Amino acid sequence: MKKHNFSAGPCILPQSVLKKASEAVINFNGLDLSLIEISHRSKDFVEVMDSARALALEHLGLHNKGYQALFLQGGASMEFLMVAYNLLEKKAAYLNTGTWADKAIKEAKLFGEIVEVASSKDQNFNYIPKNYSIPADADYFHCTSNNTIFGTQLKRFPETDATLVCDMSSDIFSRVLDFSKFDLIYAGAQKNMGPAGTTLVVIKESILGRVSRAIPSMLDYKVHIAKESMFNTPAVFPVYVSMLTLQWLKDMGGIPAIEKINNQKADLLYSEIDRNPLFKGFVTENQDRSNMNATFNLTNEAVKDSFDAMWKEAGINGLNGHRSVGGYRASMYNALPLESVQVLVDVMKELERKS
Repeated sequence: MKKHNFSAGPCILPQSVLKKASEAVINFNGLDLSLIEISHRSKDFVEVMDSARALALEHLGLHNKGYQALFLQGGASMEFLMVAYNLLEKKAAYLNTGTWADKAIKEAKLFGEIVEVASSKDQNFNYIPKNYSIPADADYFHCTSNNTIFGTQLKRFPETDATLVCDMSSDIFSRVLDFSKFDLIYAGAQKNMGPAGTTLVVIKESILGRVSRAIPSMLDYKVHIAKESMFNTPAVFPVYVSMLTLQWLKDMGGIPAIEKINNQKADLLYSEIDRNPLFKGFVTENQDRSNMNATFNLTNEAVKDSFDAMWKEAGINGLNGHRSVGGYRASMYNALPLESVQVLVDVMKELERKS
């Protein structure tokens, strides 16, 4: 039986995508060759790359609006560096809402002055700061839309004239937003798109070329745009699986359709966390709760062994919380079915009944 996979990443993927991907590893496009042994310059793979990039822009509503989609390598961690390398001339503003934002700030400080406009570090990142101001002379403002470790999510983004950069690694393609408000979006594939190994970068071309420093070719967005994500050998398999996942999402009805399902999943689980006296949420304000990663703890540690045994017996995987938070974390990415959340809720109710 397939597990109910609540893993925070690498993520659960649609079964239909996994089936097609596994077939392609054996025989891709009827070539009697594996996808992972053909040339990345071949017509067959170039079509994959072109399709993946086009689908990303289509889902975000950014096709023919001055944006380019790139599939690069190095994860979001490389983007922490590349964003600053390409955009930071003197000063940048950052919102610190978690571990990954903290790491992004560390990398950006290598290139210029960083203004941390607000931080929730004082309470172990269990809320999203509000009512902060962004310096008018900032080269860009950087935020993280969803925080996997702590289970918080930005539900509103600031109105600003600054170039707007967002790390959407863990909630991209999960909810409807006006993506044209953003000038650069990046996301590691391993949350909602595909396996680890490639990173989607969506960038408005007009924001490039403003820094005076020389940028190494491998770290230069303009180089990757000119070479259509083929400056170096791309991560062939992760790009292919990401393309399949984006096509699956399109067949599902796109972001509006998946958002409805994601809302149902989050409502179901958070309702049980709030109702059940044996559980409490980690995030202090309901408006800051993530629809992708629900973090919660037991109110009575005496039942921990029973609860752990019960959810494992129910076929649930990946529920343990991050070491920074403890407790439990249920990651409900796009491909997780509502039925899996119901299984978890049923276990929580059964624990209450037995206690």
